[in-house]
Amino acid sequence: MGKTIAIVNQKGGVGKTTTAVNLAASLAAMEKRVLLIDCDPQANATSGLNIVPDDAHNIYRALYAAETAAQMIYPSLNSYLLVLPSVPDLAAADLELVEKMAREFFLQEVVRKVCSDFEFILLDCPPSLGLLTINALCAADKLLIPLQCEYYALEGITHLMHSFELVRKRLNPNLELLGVVLTMFDKRNKLAHQVENEVRNFFGEKVFNTIIPRNVRLSEAPSHGLPVISYDYKSKGSQAYLQLGQEFVHWIGQ
Repeated sequence: MGKTIAIVNQKGGVGKTTTAVNLAASLAAMEKRVLLIDCDPQANATSGLNIVPDDAHNIYRALYAAETAAQMIYPSLNSYLLVLPSVPDLAAADLELVEKMAREFFLQEVVRKVCSDFEFILLDCPPSLGLLTINALCAADKLLIPLQCEYYALEGITHLMHSFELVRKRLNPNLELLGVVLTMFDKRNKLAHQVENEVRNFFGEKVFNTIIPRNVRLSEAPSHGLPVISYDYKSKGSQAYLQLGQEFVHWIGQ
């Protein structure tokens, strides 16, 4: 049974989807069988891998018919990486689930139906702490937090960790913090180094050694529907995510 990792940060623009897509691709490059579930109605992870789902086969449909989840999965360019894509309709789920019994566990049922086929399941979450993100935290074994190396990115981390603790206490006692990955790092910026120091002081050994730099190729790759390792293998962004993939596997114990 595969490990399920929720990639969460309620602040937008911190490299969350970039991390989800490129970590998934890096693990697939290591011949790890990976499923990326796009839990964000913006569907950026879906488009970033050049997947165009139809109205009947996507995560929104799977939420309400978990037994069909395997039929909703799409292939990518790498045979080891598969995708359960998102569509804008998923935005309705945050409202629709409110009145459902066991509303926090719909995604968990989807994951249970497919997890035996994968070594890793990565959940790319929306930039909020709504019901879709709570569903992801309830479905996950581990939490991975991408954190931009800028001052404002530090704001809200306390809120996120509070939500993490509440979910652990009330809904998913098996959820653990895997770690924090620093993103968009500009080594020329003194503030970036200060933010790194603060994050390492706060989270200690839970901060990955690998730091993801600001990189033009990382920004360009999604517009071509490719992970950065397929778009420009030799770029700094590509090499950073390959290194993160190796560290990730070591940390998670596989």
